[in-house]
Amino acid sequence: MKIYIVRHADPDYEHDTLTEHGWEEARRLVPRFSTLDIKNFYVSPLGRARDTASCTLQALHRTAEVCDWLREFPAELNVSDYEELKAAYPDTKYAADGTSKRIVWDMLPGYLTAHPEYLDRCLWRKSLVAANSDIVSVYDSVTTQFDMLLAKHGYERQGDCYHAVHPNRDAIAFFCHYGLECVLLSHLMNVSPFALWNGTVFAPTSVSLLRTEERKSGIAYFRAAQLGDISHLYVDGMEPSFSARFCETYDDWTERH
Repeated sequence: MKIYIVRHADPDYEHDTLTEHGWEEARRLVPRFSTLDIKNFYVSPLGRARDTASCTLQALHRTAEVCDWLREFPAELNVSDYEELKAAYPDTKYAADGTSKRIVWDMLPGYLTAHPEYLDRCLWRKSLVAANSDIVSVYDSVTTQFDMLLAKHGYERQGDCYHAVHPNRDAIAFFCHYGLECVLLSHLMNVSPFALWNGTVFAPTSVSLLRTEERKSGIAYFRAAQLGDISHLYVDGMEPSFSARFCETYDDWTERH
């Protein structure tokens, strides 16, 4: 079985759609997917993901199932011990009582690497951020629904791998978001989501591909064959948009800090 995960194109976050550059990126996906035999498409309910998928779906005369759990990873930080967490999230705006809310996964590397529990596949669940947010419950909710869908395609989660109840060579595709993609990958690869949130950059319209390997009958494991591939942009000389990245050197103020 093959799983394709596509991040949405360059976003217009204010209007939850795509920029002009983003629409062109989305159109560049069409030739790539027209050569693939995709059994089912799944898409986030958010506009930027649905708009990205629409170019491919319309060209192929296909439809996609909208899955609410594919929306951008919605876990929020409820700041209590905010003096310490300011080092992790310096742009957080705090109320008079020291409380606030923000996404949990956009963490400064200096804080992350000074607290190795975030990079441990189990200990991140007991971290300070986990104690002050709904990250664990939201993560478990997303991955549970993901596994329910995979079970419908013949692969049932058992421990840290999958039981190939109905082994197959089908391909399914997901159009979603960077933070959510890292959650799905961390679940399939059995690593901390913080390792992927802070150790990878998947450009808009990047495509990740995972395939099952069944080295013992009935026991399947997903391995990444491609992560964040944007060859469909480079083949026509199109530069990927900058979204999700930060400045390469700190003295460059033309890039996001």
